[in-house]
Formats: sequence, C-alpha cells, structure tokens
Amino acid sequence: MLTAGFAIVSLLYATVGHAGGTAFLALMAFASFPPNEMRPTALLLNIVAATYSTWLFDRGSHIDWVKLKPLLIASLPTTLLGASIVLAEDIYHAVTGLVLLVAAVVLIVGRSSRDAPDRVTPPWAAISMGAGVGFISGLTGVGGGVFLAPILVGMRWASPRQTAALSAPFILGNSAVGLIGTLYVGQVPSSQTWLYALGALAGAMVGTTIGLRWFSQAATRYILAAVLGSAGVQLVAFAAR
Repeated sequence: MLTAGFAIVSLLYATVGHAGGTAFLALMAFASFPPNEMRPTALLLNIVAATYSTWLFDRGSHIDWVKLKPLLIASLPTTLLGASIVLAEDIYHAVTGLVLLVAAVVLIVGRSSRDAPDRVTPPWAAISMGAGVGFISGLTGVGGGVFLAPILVGMRWASPRQTAALSAPFILGNSAVGLIGTLYVGQVPSSQTWLYALGALAGAMVGTTIGLRWFSQAATRYILAAVLGSAGVQLVAFAAR
C-alpha cells in the first residue's frame, strides 16, 4: 500500500516536473517512519523520479540549460550546507508547510491571464535564488522544485511549462547533493527504499508523459498550486499533532 502511495504521489508531481519530496515525507510521517530515515529516503526517491523526468524533458528539448545553469551551480553548495543541519521534526513540518502554502497562493493569484514569461532573469537574482532555494531544499529534504517554481512563475521569469522542465534537473542535482549531506550526519534511508523507488519510477513515467502531452500552461500552473497547497496542509497538520 505504501509503495502504491509513493507511485500515485510521483505521478501527480511529475505532471508539473516535480519529484514529490514533500508528499513522500507526508506519507512517511503517516506511516510513522523513524525521523532519521525520512529525509534520506525522500531524497533517494526524488533522485529516481527526477532522473526519468529530466531525461524525458531533455529528450524533447524542453530544458533551458542556459537558464538552469546559474540556478543549479549556486544551489549545490548551499544544499550541502542545509543538509548537514538536522531540525526538530515539528519545526521542520511547520516551517516547510507554511512556505508551501504561501507558494500555492502566489501561483493562484500572482497571474491568471498570461502564461508566457516576459522578463529576463537577472544574473544576481538567479544566483541569489539558487543559493536560497538550495539551502532550504537541503534543510528540508524536498529537492527544491516546490520553492523554485512559484518564484519563477510569479516573477514571470519562466512559463509554467518551462518551469516544470527546469524543476526536474534542479531537483535531481540538489537531491543528490542533499543525500550526501544527510548521510554525512548519520541519517540513513529505509531498508525498503528499493521497493518504494519502483513505485516512484512508475509514477514518474506516467506523470511526465501526461504533463507533456495533455496539460496546458494554465492547467500546469493550477495543478502545481494544488499540489503545493495539499502538501503544505499535510505538513502543518503533522506539526500541530
């Protein structure tokens, strides 16, 4: 049942280029995983799901590597730094959940009439954004796509479809570095991660294909907002228990 849950989460998130780290953590919290297993397990599942999505987006020439480069390079060192810090579980859930809820609101009200980007990302903004998102993603173990996407769309630096394509490789790189950091501080993945990974991969394969073939720019934006809001509510609820 848990593997099926990871597959469904991965499918839904993959439609907007995300791996599902926040919902992976929510599922593990429901299943009473030990706290020291949750972050590395989520990061490993992120790597599996984001690897497939990145490959498919790249094969279709959807990834703007020029735009991605400063974001990713700036994020990797701060991701490692964030991953080396272990937060108390309730603080982690509360902070991450609130950030996701704010991000969902930004996507819903930030722009509704146009989906094409009309601004060039300033280099200083790309570097600052990458570093900040990288630190938060390492600290929380969610890959960073859920924090990156609302900024890119809200600031009109990328369309929802472009953001989905940028998110997958961004999550892949940050999850790989974040996993190194969590292992360094003694956190280890669940022994059943290989099984959960099969579910995450199956979901990513279906979800990425659906997102590329059938979802419009507006649909992608609203689905992303729903995903962020749902994950935020779940994490805040866990913190309040």
